[in-house]
Amino acid sequence: MAKILIVDDHDIVRKGLLQILQDEPDVERVDEARNASELFEQLEQNEYDLIILDITLPGRSGLDVMKDINDRYAEIPVLILSMHAEEQYAVRALRAGAFGYINKQSASEELVFAIRKILQGDRYISETVADHLASHVSSPNGHDPLKKLSDREYEVLHLTASGLSVSDIAEKMCLSPKTISTYRTRLLSKLHLKNTAELVRFALQQGIE
Repeated sequence: MAKILIVDDHDIVRKGLLQILQDEPDVERVDEARNASELFEQLEQNEYDLIILDITLPGRSGLDVMKDINDRYAEIPVLILSMHAEEQYAVRALRAGAFGYINKQSASEELVFAIRKILQGDRYISETVADHLASHVSSPNGHDPLKKLSDREYEVLHLTASGLSVSDIAEKMCLSPKTISTYRTRLLSKLHLKNTAELVRFALQQGIE
C-alpha cells in the first residue's frame, strides 16, 4: 500500500490529484504540501513511497528541491509534474534524478500508470520524452545551446520568454532583481545574444514560452 506526498502550490491541482488517487485500492494515504518548507516538514514526520513534485514552486524550482530530496531522502522516488511541455523540462528533470515527468494536462490519463511503474522500480517516460531523449543522445553538445544553461538560468529564460519583467521574475523566484539581472547577463553571454529582445526571440525559436 503506497503512501504518496503531493507538492504543489495550487490548491486546485492538489485536490485534483488527490481525487484521482483516493479511489485507487493500492494507495494507502495521500498527503499534501504547498511549498518546499512544508514538503520537508512532512518528510521529517512521515514515511513516503513516492513524491509528486511540481516543477514550479514559490521561491525555488522543483529541480532545486529535488536535488535536496535526493541528498536527504534518496530512497524516495520523485515524479515531476509540470505545466511545461515535456520537451522543455523533461530531460533536465530526468538528469537531475526524477523517476518520471508528467505534463499537468495529461495527468488524469497518465498519473496512476506512472505511479505504479515507478513503485515497481522503473522509470516513467512518455513517448514524447523518449523521442526527445533520443535526439539529445544523438546530438553533440555543441549543437544544443540550451545544454550550456544551469537550471536557474533555464528557468529565468522561460520566465523572460513569458513576458515577465526583471522585478516580476525576482518576485516569483523570491530573489533580488539584481540577481535576476545577473542571470540574464549570463544568458546573453552563454547564448551569444545582445539584449533581452534577442533573448526572447531565441527562446521562442526554441519552443520556450
